Amino acid sequence: MRIALINETSSADRNPDILRALEGRGHEILNCGMRRSGEAPELSYLHTGLMSALLLGLGRADFAVGGCGTGQGYLNSVLLYPGVSCGLLRSPLDAWLFARINGGNCASLALNEGYGWAGEVNLRLLFDQLFTEERASGYPAHRREPQRSSRELLARLSGVAHRAFADIVRELPDEIALPALGYPGFLDAALSGEAADPALAAALEARARR
Repeated sequence: MRIALINETSSADRNPDILRALEGRGHEILNCGMRRSGEAPELSYLHTGLMSALLLGLGRADFAVGGCGTGQGYLNSVLLYPGVSCGLLRSPLDAWLFARINGGNCASLALNEGYGWAGEVNLRLLFDQLFTEERASGYPAHRREPQRSSRELLARLSGVAHRAFADIVRELPDEIALPALGYPGFLDAALSGEAADPALAAALEARARR
């Protein structure tokens, strides 16, 4: 699995903790955001939400891990875009349930609020439960089929409720698009290889050249 890790400025100092918690699982990690709070250029959760959704939409990542101080801002930001199913995960039980019931492709972490003693241990235990072979298996067992149906319907609703991602990219405010697309290394990560959505890739390249 390819996992995109994208930190914003208020929680960028947690980037090493998250990386360590993801290590040893056999995944490819795309560390595309900030790595130290206050470094320039700065990204807010508005930027990292877009960056995460782009990597998912282009097929460059299978899963995105982000967050902010409380996890709420990033959650709302990334859910603005099509094809994203994100959960706010604070505990291993949250991750266990999200993986089995929702089977989403994005996790928002609270990386300042409540992040204290053994916070890095909580991250490791959370990822133990999130990245499981029992993904989308349902819980409890008798709810498996209704939950599967709900996931499929939710994906259809996302397509109906959103404009095409390429159209969104063309009309994004510069305050969002320029810091995100201009962040060092991001476009290389986003546009390397064959895109799952060629129209989105073309729109992204055109927007970056403005």
